[in-house]
Amino acid sequence: QVQLVESGGGLVQAGGSLRLSCAASGRTFSTYAMGWFRQAPGKEREFVAVITWSGSNTNYADAVKGRFTISRDNPKNTVYLQMNSLKAEDTAVYYCASRAYSGTYYYNSQLAYHYWGQGTQVTVSS
Repeated sequence: QVQLVESGGGLVQAGGSLRLSCAASGRTFSTYAMGWFRQAPGKEREFVAVITWSGSNTNYADAVKGRFTISRDNPKNTVYLQMNSLKAEDTAVYYCASRAYSGTYYYNSQLAYHYWGQGTQVTVSS
């Protein structure tokens, strides 16, 4: 089992920045990749970014490319999401997710991930 705890959410004005953190504990040695997803009110959960745990490969949703940066600190078992130039449409609950192995599902699918955090609210005021 892997436990994930997100932090760093809050209220920020449009154009501002926030950094989300996701601390992992438990069987973290079996982690293949870590991802961030978000869910806005009335919308489905969507992929934001992913980073492999060992290779530092990253991928981003088009909506955040160039504004968000995902990174990891392996000794701390922590993944970060630096969010710059925030827009009102970035308002959502942000979830951290852990992928234990490379399976059938593509990295931007929720089904590819095995463990989830409880989420942290990000609100961007315009």
